[in-house]
Amino acid sequence: MTAALTRRTRRLLLVLAALLLTLGSAPPALAATKSRPAAEVVDVTQVADRQVDLSVRASALGGRTVKVRLLTPDGWNPDDRTKHWPTLWLLHGCCGDYTSWTNMTDVASVESLRDVLVVMPEAGWNGWYSDWWNHGEGGDPAWDTFHTRDLRRLLESDWGAGSRRVVAGLSMGGQGALLYAARHPGMFKAAAAYSGSAHPLLNDESTSRIMGFFAGQGDDPQRVWGDPVAQRDIWAAHDPYHLAKRLKSLPVYLSCGDGTAGPLDPPGTTTNALEADFNRQNHALAAQLRKAGAKHLTTNFYGPGTHTWPYWQRELHASLPMLLHGLGVKERT
Repeated sequence: MTAALTRRTRRLLLVLAALLLTLGSAPPALAATKSRPAAEVVDVTQVADRQVDLSVRASALGGRTVKVRLLTPDGWNPDDRTKHWPTLWLLHGCCGDYTSWTNMTDVASVESLRDVLVVMPEAGWNGWYSDWWNHGEGGDPAWDTFHTRDLRRLLESDWGAGSRRVVAGLSMGGQGALLYAARHPGMFKAAAAYSGSAHPLLNDESTSRIMGFFAGQGDDPQRVWGDPVAQRDIWAAHDPYHLAKRLKSLPVYLSCGDGTAGPLDPPGTTTNALEADFNRQNHALAAQLRKAGAKHLTTNFYGPGTHTWPYWQRELHASLPMLLHGLGVKERT
């Protein structure tokens, strides 16, 4: 071996040693960040019979911890990794949270859901079930990624959720149910939307109204999907009407009132402009689904009725046979 080759070999060994020392001295916090899972349960609370709240730390939400409520089936045991349950994802609306469905409806006492794992995830006061545009930067919050990828994997690996899923939601969550079913083909076997924001690009009134929600709590309304003109492609990608072809082969349930006082409203109720707007949007989506060749569309445009919980509870019950069929679960009587 020549002296020059020996010197070159020594230099290479010194460089490798320095590199190994550098890697070995990486800050512990950085190493922990690299190994931390995308979603992890940091706390579990039993809040009622068959109701369990998971506190989930989510990298898609900037490492924040959010709650997920589970309504568990009879015989559910998360320690039994061999048993996986058919799963209903039940999405809350704007200004609500993961407790909305159990607090405002009788979902916890529905007999047919004793054979189903019901997942009620936090989606932000006005998260809109979307990965926010954030002026082209993306990042926190990424609700779609958190729910459909990270939380789904977590629940299926550790908490008894099966791979047979359906999704339903109200208002913002109705839009979320349609978006998740359309944007993630094959993930859900059926979708139901109650008074959902089904076509936010319907007209200027519809677009301005949803922008008003985006601006809630003093937020920048263009963080969510951008400007409805300049970023129209992003808006269209989150508008169920423009995703109708992706929904045409799926059982879909759409329901909405016309905004006038109905049988479940208290005396003195006045016309609700939000429900009236969503009613027009749902009619437009239904027509577009039929145009696309949808063969499994069910609609209940029930006329008088406002944007309130009594109607959504009723519609959950009305759509349940379709949802259970999608799960392969027999309805209990």
